[in-house]
Amino acid sequence: MDNGSLVTWILSFVMIINILLSAGFLFFERRDIGYTWAWLMVFYFIPILGFIIYLFLGRNLAKKNFFGLSAEESKYLQSTVDHQLATLKDQRENQNALLTKYADLIHMNLVSSNALMTTDNEIAIFNDGKQKFDSLFNDIRNAKKEVNIQYYIIQPDDLGTKLRDELTKKAKEGVKVRVLYDEIGSKRLSLKFFKELLSAGGEVEVFFPSLLRPINFRMNNRNHRKLCIIDGEIAYIGGFNVGNEYLGIDKKFGYWRDTHFRMKGGSVNQIQGRFLLDWKHARKHEQVSFDQFSFTTGSHAGSSPAQIVSSGPNSLVEHLKNMYIKLILNAKRSVYIQTPYFIPDSSFMDACKIALLSGVDVRIMIPNKPDHPFVYWATWAYAGELLNYGAKILLYENGFLHAKTIVVDEEVASVGTMNIDSRSFRLNFEVNAIVYDEQVAKQLQELFHEDSQLSTELTPERYKERSLIIKFKEGVSRLFSSIL
Repeated sequence: MDNGSLVTWILSFVMIINILLSAGFLFFERRDIGYTWAWLMVFYFIPILGFIIYLFLGRNLAKKNFFGLSAEESKYLQSTVDHQLATLKDQRENQNALLTKYADLIHMNLVSSNALMTTDNEIAIFNDGKQKFDSLFNDIRNAKKEVNIQYYIIQPDDLGTKLRDELTKKAKEGVKVRVLYDEIGSKRLSLKFFKELLSAGGEVEVFFPSLLRPINFRMNNRNHRKLCIIDGEIAYIGGFNVGNEYLGIDKKFGYWRDTHFRMKGGSVNQIQGRFLLDWKHARKHEQVSFDQFSFTTGSHAGSSPAQIVSSGPNSLVEHLKNMYIKLILNAKRSVYIQTPYFIPDSSFMDACKIALLSGVDVRIMIPNKPDHPFVYWATWAYAGELLNYGAKILLYENGFLHAKTIVVDEEVASVGTMNIDSRSFRLNFEVNAIVYDEQVAKQLQELFHEDSQLSTELTPERYKERSLIIKFKEGVSRLFSSIL
């Protein structure tokens, strides 16, 4: 066989293997059509290597019992959901008019994500990192039984060290301390950082750890949740991670604008349950049960109805994206959105367009400071498209906007970890609190108006005047955003 024939044979062999791999992906992976086409393009232009990239970035995690619940635990959870479905109608009519108005949304969250409704919540809103962490550290210092911490990013800097040291003190006092972090998000972190905490009896786990750094076959599926639960009585949920930049003292980002809830009431049990499931998955070497965690049973002074809604690649249903779409389509007057990234799929874009064409005031606030240039230009492309339908796009100028909030009709609002992009919709593990309370919604909308004073408007005229280079960046970023 001469060299030419050998090369032809090798190329033919590679082509056949690539076709078989592509066919396997096409027939066995049930995905969004845009996502499927994007990966087929990768397979076509990067034969064989493209499939290896897919193994790291694109594999489907969906399976029935991803978090390893026992038969007894699954039965208990399902019976709880079934009981609330059976009694939800009476609760809505007797307690709060908004629960009747948003009955279909509540039902969808309950059936889709097992998001139980609780009506006794007390909620404080933080939009400043120093205030949030001062409150968190004070609650940790007052802990008597248990502190559970989960963050996507924990930096081994001043703030991260302070958190570790506060947790170490509580562990030495006999308080149960658990820390869970994501390896990809916390890439600068290692278990050595927690040596003293571990010696004091604290427990630390990594979500989707690498078998051998930097090789991680789950690197594209990050646990993006940020949860803190103290004594089963207080919980934190929102956008802040742990690091100096979240205090607004990083020169690269400047002031850090985020949103976080401090919650008391029945939702704390739901947040605790969410942490428990993630902890169970990370701690495969040990059986973990519900009775190892603190759950409150008493009454509370709060009166805000809320659900804790989770989403992740373990499910084919994009729970949080569906919740946002439902909120937008239910809107009669206004939709206010704050997000650091706006790279939605076609279904989300269609919902925004329908709302705008129906006369709803849709305002979207994004940062005018890129932390990732690729997603920054893709965000401009999608936001610019909505300008033609009448959306008001605001560019936050006072540092970096990282808040993940939506407020609809000044009645219902959601705060959590989900960005408006395909990564958060289907690749990351996310969690949001949705609150059916006019007072909370109006507080968040007022914060939006305050931030508007620190923003500039992206008008249709300004968008049309952008340079050819910017248009090229937008086009390239939008093309590849569906898989990254």
